Amino acid sequence: MHHLSGHAMRYSDEHKQRTRERIVRAASRRFRRGGSEGAAIGDLMRDLHLTHGGFYRHFDSKEDLFIEAFRHEGTDNACRISAALEQAPPGEELKAFIDAYLSVSHCEDPAEGCAVAALATELARRPPQSRARLAFQGILKERTARIAKYVPGATEAERAGKARALMSGMAGTMMVARVLSDDQQRRRFLEDARKFYFEAVSR
Repeated sequence: MHHLSGHAMRYSDEHKQRTRERIVRAASRRFRRGGSEGAAIGDLMRDLHLTHGGFYRHFDSKEDLFIEAFRHEGTDNACRISAALEQAPPGEELKAFIDAYLSVSHCEDPAEGCAVAALATELARRPPQSRARLAFQGILKERTARIAKYVPGATEAERAGKARALMSGMAGTMMVARVLSDDQQRRRFLEDARKFYFEAVSR
């Protein structure tokens, strides 16, 4: 019986991890674009030039992939919204975040945008204690905590409350904007929302 050398085992483990990450990244975009119900695992694996059966070497179920893909979006600093926050000049972080979130480009590209706006309505149909809904709540909590430090307020609780209202409000705005079929109406809707939310949280 042949045994893998330490180097070969490390390569095998690294290759498996890279493959898993490829699946998660692709699934995250696919789920945000069309929801989990319309995303077939066979199609996803075929697009990645992987076998359907190989999926189960990485995940126990589609639900496990959905949860990990959702968490991936929540911690992905490469997305345009997170990048806007990180790259903003000191004192302008909140405006940069609102501008990026309520931008036309975010509206037109849900696959590369916020999973809260893309998947909240789907998750609302899941059982209250489902793992997906609990993961959603965790991501929302982490994101609002991150935003809260840029929101003015007399207390930590006040800042956290404003951040929660901001995140949920902007996600709802994005959902509605994506329904609007007239480009000019959508742009005006997003522009009005950007002004409204920045003024609301700046008081």
